[in-house]
Amino acid sequence: MKANARGRPYEDAAVALLTRAGLTLCARNWHCRGGEIDLVMRDGATWVFVEVRQRRSAAFGGALESINESKCRKLRHAAAVFLMDHGIDAPCRIDAVLFEGDAPPKWLKNIVA
Repeated sequence: MKANARGRPYEDAAVALLTRAGLTLCARNWHCRGGEIDLVMRDGATWVFVEVRQRRSAAFGGALESINESKCRKLRHAAAVFLMDHGIDAPCRIDAVLFEGDAPPKWLKNIVA
């Protein structure tokens, strides 16, 4: 099974969590040269770029630890390209929705400075 097919149920769950919190889905799996964004959402006037991560357990570092500096650079780059390509000049942030084992998902705001 391809990685994007395995990740789809987690992305669906992340969308459900975030829309219940009042965010609006704008795009899924947006790609550009050098990066990819799992979910692009709006939180009022703020654009939110969401990384969705799933790990079976935290035994080897967990979902948050899997978002390393290289991934953070790619997320910043992809978010900047998205905003530029769409002519958007608005506040934005990068969030993560993390799934580990059977635990409820964790939504972390502003994971990348």
